Amino acid sequence: MEKGGGRGLPCRPAVCGVVVLLCATAFSCSLAAEFRKVKDKDMKLDGSLCSLPKSPAFELGVAAIAFLTVAQLVGTTAAATTMRASTSSKPGKPAVTRGRAASVALLVLSWLCFALAVVLLATAASMNSGQRYGRGWMDGDCYVARTGVFGGAAALVVVTALLILGLAFATDPAPPRTTTTATASCARGDAACTAASATIRVGAATDAEQPGGRSRQ
Repeated sequence: MEKGGGRGLPCRPAVCGVVVLLCATAFSCSLAAEFRKVKDKDMKLDGSLCSLPKSPAFELGVAAIAFLTVAQLVGTTAAATTMRASTSSKPGKPAVTRGRAASVALLVLSWLCFALAVVLLATAASMNSGQRYGRGWMDGDCYVARTGVFGGAAALVVVTALLILGLAFATDPAPPRTTTTATASCARGDAACTAASATIRVGAATDAEQPGGRSRQ
């Protein structure tokens, strides 16, 4: 009779695949936005007023935020669910406690990197949404995202993906446990069970004898 203790294991490759695909898409969008953002030469001046055209980097930045957000939610939710199930099945064990601490640390780091990446993407994308005369981006002034902002966000996307994958492996459930019921085997009349029973009887008879070779009275 076999009992499986790792019901969450088959879902892990699917979750990791989804996270990798979404983060790869977010990384591609962030990297493409770095080359499609507005530049200083695109700025137009009308006296003391300035304007900047809308750039494809705006849509790319928004798409990167969307893909990264879905990846973060899917990965951390699945890992948290597995971690809770693993902790409830084996509460109080030192190994489980250490694994839980490592998982919590990875979870916190993943959310920090995710938040920083979203802030960079949102700020740079808003600067590429178009800045009109007299309005600009802030206080009527026009701003251009510095070189490397989208690239830095892309690097944070990679770090976030690695942390999510590390979290998924850190919360790996215990492998299935196999329990063999001797009674069920003997009920089927297995030859191995019969031989084992004979061995047990012989061993019991030997133990019943005293060291001098005489039986106990």
